[in-house]
Amino acid sequence: MSIELHKGDLPDTLDLGKVVAIDTETMGLKPRRDKLCLLQISSGDGIAHLVQFDRSSYDCPNVKKILADENVMKIFHFARFDIAVLQYYLGVVTKPVYCTRTASKLVRTYTDRHGLRENCRELLGIEISKQQQSSDWGAEDLTEAQMEYAAGDVYHLHALKEKMDAMLKREGRTDLARRVFDYLPTRAELDNLGWNAPGFLDH
Repeated sequence: MSIELHKGDLPDTLDLGKVVAIDTETMGLKPRRDKLCLLQISSGDGIAHLVQFDRSSYDCPNVKKILADENVMKIFHFARFDIAVLQYYLGVVTKPVYCTRTASKLVRTYTDRHGLRENCRELLGIEISKQQQSSDWGAEDLTEAQMEYAAGDVYHLHALKEKMDAMLKREGRTDLARRVFDYLPTRAELDNLGWNAPGFLDH
């Protein structure tokens, strides 16, 4: 597994294929207050591309193109937040999407632990660290530990999706999951507009 750090945007020549895993890092959990700092994206090939945004402009046409491309599936874990913050700062509606946390809630009904770490441990036999979860993502120079943490959040999403797809099919909930995923961009827009009442899709 390797990490490539990009300033401002993805390279023009980078082709990540038709299914990408995405995560974001922000200064907090309130998009209107806490700025988007970093986007992590991977095609599942063991390389994580980190985009450190210019927070004065968010001029990143290549990132925006991928997010809005309806021929590219975007995999998230807790997509509701990531989609909302990307919509708020980049002005794009991210779709289509797949949320491994939502899938977990639909099939791992035997537990209330649906975090990425718990899913990776149970379904993939992989331990991931959350040590840098509370970190200064607005720093001009990210530490190696920060970059490794950020990359870790996208390395395993393709494999998790494969596991979740099999479980959704087994439980007869594939179509239900797809309909929930399709609703997530609208749910994120409602969050940004202030309609963020507690519910099934909460963290």
